[in-house]
Amino acid sequence: MDLNRVQIFAQVVEQGSFTGAAKALGITKATVSRKVAELEADAGAQLLFRTTRALKLTEAGSSYYNRISKILVDLQNAEDQLSANQEIIKGNLKIVCPIELGQLFLGRIFAQFLAAYPDITIDAELTNRKVDVIEEGIDILFQITESNDARLQQYEIVNAHKALMASPTYLAKHGTPTVPQDLAQHTAIKLQSAHIDGSWKIFDGKQWVAMEPKAQLTVNNVTLAREAAIEGLGITAVPSLIAQEALEKKLLIPVLEDYPMLQTKVTVSFPQRAYLPRKYRVFIEFLYAAVFMRWQDRVLQVPDFVTPKSHTATQEPS
Repeated sequence: MDLNRVQIFAQVVEQGSFTGAAKALGITKATVSRKVAELEADAGAQLLFRTTRALKLTEAGSSYYNRISKILVDLQNAEDQLSANQEIIKGNLKIVCPIELGQLFLGRIFAQFLAAYPDITIDAELTNRKVDVIEEGIDILFQITESNDARLQQYEIVNAHKALMASPTYLAKHGTPTVPQDLAQHTAIKLQSAHIDGSWKIFDGKQWVAMEPKAQLTVNNVTLAREAAIEGLGITAVPSLIAQEALEKKLLIPVLEDYPMLQTKVTVSFPQRAYLPRKYRVFIEFLYAAVFMRWQDRVLQVPDFVTPKSHTATQEPS
């Protein structure tokens, strides 16, 4: 049996197309098609109905896939267990995180972690685009939002503590809002993207209301929103983590502090596995050491495998 062909066939079924399988496996579509054809020739049976619009399993293909999928899961679990028992921790981690979180927090963690584990490498992508962890072969995903992907194990790290703020210059010129309804008279710098709702969800004392700010500038990057606010363009809503220095220097002033905003969370996710590879475990333990050093009792969820000794770090990564 050519296990490579079997794995390629399984990916075609799971991705729903030769193109999807090729992308997930990092090989050409032609290679995928050829390997599946070779598998069918060796088996002496057609496994897939091919049309211009879709693929469909034949009866033989469905029966075959049901059997091999269990075998492939067992093989993956065996590989993960072997990795979990290795004394030398090595391998590559493909990590995706929001641009600002990577720049302000994760950069130092990556450097300190790699110094501690020289046999591990990291490929980090800083992006605010929506990603598919499984299809893109991502190991660790950081988000400032929640995921409903059942294929992933997700932990909420801390609240992002988003708040409304503006520059002293803007407030001196346009006045300071005292109730949420006043926002309708102000200019907003709106943060919006494919997975970030641009509305401001504020508790007005009785209920959560969604305010639709009148935006002169709409951006998909919180650092840009912060800088535009510092220049006096309008009121914006960004996580205090991003605006901390500007707030401390009084370049930005919080507004409507008595009316809290609906908070988003910083989360970490990785594919569901029966046995978590050691490279995952040691990175996440190292991450939580830094998290506890910086945020202490504000941490929301901790994985079971993170032990108390992991809750201290040698150097604060802020």
